[in-house]
Amino acid sequence: MIALNDKFASLGSDHIDEVHAFWIAGGSCDGCSIAAVGASSPSVEDLLRGVLPGMPKVVLHHPVLSVSAGEEFMRPFRLAAKGELGAPFVVICEGSIMDERIAASTGGYWSGLGVDEDENGDPQPIPSSSWVSRMSQYAAAVIAVGTCATWGGVPAAAGNPTDAAGVMDFLGKDYRSALGLPVVNLPGCAPQGDNITETIAAVLLFLHGIGPLPEFDELGRPSWLFGETVHRGCTRAGFYEEGKFAEEYGDKECLVEVGCWGPVVQCNINKRGAMNGQGGCMNIGAPCIGCTMPGFPDSFAPFYATPPGTFVSSSMSKIHGSIISNLREMTQEFQNRTAKWDKEGHVPSGWGHVPEPGIIKKIAHFAYQKMQFRNSPKPGSK
Repeated sequence: MIALNDKFASLGSDHIDEVHAFWIAGGSCDGCSIAAVGASSPSVEDLLRGVLPGMPKVVLHHPVLSVSAGEEFMRPFRLAAKGELGAPFVVICEGSIMDERIAASTGGYWSGLGVDEDENGDPQPIPSSSWVSRMSQYAAAVIAVGTCATWGGVPAAAGNPTDAAGVMDFLGKDYRSALGLPVVNLPGCAPQGDNITETIAAVLLFLHGIGPLPEFDELGRPSWLFGETVHRGCTRAGFYEEGKFAEEYGDKECLVEVGCWGPVVQCNINKRGAMNGQGGCMNIGAPCIGCTMPGFPDSFAPFYATPPGTFVSSSMSKIHGSIISNLREMTQEFQNRTAKWDKEGHVPSGWGHVPEPGIIKKIAHFAYQKMQFRNSPKPGSK
């Protein structure tokens, strides 16, 4: 476990009853907030009530979910930005950080939270990026939630007028929180809610001194969530192995040839599901468009078009799969029979006619069983 620096150690980190979580929105659609409140393992309610063993209670400051408003809502933000909150806190960023200098040149702003008075006493919006910059130096951790906050996402796509970027770009390579952590990145458009709450819980356990620092990859993503590709956990991956591909939407086979980038995209959507273990893009027939990746959306355009590398990989899979699938179907045909049916030479099913295997299949199956029981007696043998 990394050592706490003086800024954080002074807060009494050996025993923490409450941790404040400040949710700051930049260029976003609020989809990450919606995903978070849909989490179930753990749920936002469990975090807020402090019912999880060993977990400090979370005090959430969210511009939409908070019951307070106006200056009463903003007061904790102001204290945290000065390092005067008197309690440990994390900053959770949703949405990209947009270059406010561009907006200010024409007297405007891109996104803001709260107001300050200018020299004339007029209220002026405080840019979201200003809160991130000021609060991050005192935060125990900064967590970027969603692809917009992690890599820039859709607001940072080619041709955008805001020069948007992710929080990691905004704070820089050398940024470290009061706990000594770089920015934690949770990509997804939107991320699964359980990915959000599970990562927050893991960081809080570390903050509380109970659990170790979770393992993150070189881009700050939780390794246990983003260490594998979509394809490896896909329910349709077996079709790829056998060279069977969907030709149009609605087909049950592998979706690679109708625009799925799953073999190269790091995401756990198929394993975890979209909500409560249900759904997930490929699980319901939607090709992966790479929304968790730093290159999204530009590198994955045009959407729903066959990726260039698919011609090579799927062609090889079709050659290999045509042999493998035929052998498996032959084995399946014999494994769908009882010993009695083999002995009597027919299957007594009233549902449909089951043809008897031909002599070539019987010879092949005989050889298969010789290999199957080469180191073990065949059931019923002497």
